[in-house]
Amino acid sequence: MGRSSKFGGTTGSTLTVSLNEKCSIDSRDYGGRTTITYTGILDVDRRIMHIDSSGESTILTAGAAPAAGVWAASGLRYIRIANLDTTNFIKIRVANEDDDEYMQVLEAGSVFIMTAKTEGMVDVLDMKDSAITPSLGDLQSIKAQADTADCDIEIYVAGT
Repeated sequence: MGRSSKFGGTTGSTLTVSLNEKCSIDSRDYGGRTTITYTGILDVDRRIMHIDSSGESTILTAGAAPAAGVWAASGLRYIRIANLDTTNFIKIRVANEDDDEYMQVLEAGSVFIMTAKTEGMVDVLDMKDSAITPSLGDLQSIKAQADTADCDIEIYVAGT
């Protein structure tokens, strides 16, 4: 994980994320902007990671409590994964504590974002039950595998 609170205090900081869409069709503006603020951020992990095409790489692990290399699901607020490759896509596999999972293709130059404003990544994912009667589970892991050739990703994770 990123900075541990023992090295920089315990008051936390504010993470502000701004999404800015710019689009003009026939001289009409169809852009939009959303700003989300997360308070009490104590841990941040920002890194470039090499993703191999010959097997999956674990890029994030979450559990009930923080441990070496494990985020507490209840403290996770913001996850961003950017495919830095200009040609090849990667496959992202997201799994919850109930072993439900889904796969997302992240094309070259694309970004995948998960957010949780207050409750963390707890009871947020259900990939196999009916959407009408879901059985939500906590985020457990995010894994990735490059498809045609190895790729680099940028991962940014923030939590309380």
